[in-house]
Amino acid sequence: MMRSRIQLAAALAVFLAGGAAMAQYTRSAGQNAPSVVKKEEYVDQRGQRQYREVEVKAAADRFGNAAGNQHDLAVDGAFDGQTVAVLHFYTEEAFDFSLPKRALAEKGFSVYRWVGAAPSPEELEEKLKKACQLWIISSEQRHLTEKHLAVIKRFFDSGKGVYIWGDNAPYYADANAVAKKLFGAEMLGDTLGNQVVGLQAAPGTPGLRRRHLLTTGLEYIYEGITIATLQPNQALTPLIYGSAGNLVTAFYEREGKRAILDGGFTRLYIKWDTAGTGRYVKNAAAWLVNVERFGDAVVATQLRQEGAKPSR
Repeated sequence: MMRSRIQLAAALAVFLAGGAAMAQYTRSAGQNAPSVVKKEEYVDQRGQRQYREVEVKAAADRFGNAAGNQHDLAVDGAFDGQTVAVLHFYTEEAFDFSLPKRALAEKGFSVYRWVGAAPSPEELEEKLKKACQLWIISSEQRHLTEKHLAVIKRFFDSGKGVYIWGDNAPYYADANAVAKKLFGAEMLGDTLGNQVVGLQAAPGTPGLRRRHLLTTGLEYIYEGITIATLQPNQALTPLIYGSAGNLVTAFYEREGKRAILDGGFTRLYIKWDTAGTGRYVKNAAAWLVNVERFGDAVVATQLRQEGAKPSR
């Protein structure tokens, strides 16, 4: 019975991953509260000591999320050789992107950043040829021209992932420009958050969406300090509702294209060690790689050679 449940969980992970066994994903993929198998001693009917395998919930960290990188969406080093390009417009002394960069490196990603200003559209397009995804961290003023937006749209339409980060008003100038260009979405407002939210009790209530690749290994997540609210949009699927009931994060997944829109970039550097942030950042990058579309071309050579293997 225990073994059959394990097989069922594995089958669900494969289904969530797009219908094919993916070597880059851990066995926890798609599970908020992953389980592990351990040996248990018991005494049988004849009084003999025996051992059996039982499935138990994975040990938790101090915030209640499954402890250990083996419960992230992707195995460590899965995307060695892949680059995350970052247009980092909002900066301050404490926000040098070192924390997300360190987390992304665990999965093999390198980071290429433009800080405080946009490159030319030509340079952006050239550099994006070597990137698997683009992250945009907005400020209160526009940095991207219509030519930049056209470059980003071509990148997105090619199947490459885009993460659009804004924050409380007015720190969503470029976030809204890009989101409107790609799928007609925007964020507005200034809501005090600064809370940890758990799994949703029902759709539309505060907390995390259940059983999605992006929320693998997450039962709790810090929402950010002061955050913007995503406005209703039929193209986006809600992912995180804040403690005030406002939609903080949503994702786009249609026609082989993926993007995330987020109204709380303070999570990237304030209270980083609070619930779930590091794992969520790693999961987001692993999902935006879009292996389900690009296959082996974006997976580390070692994984391609060894094939599927147990998580570490």
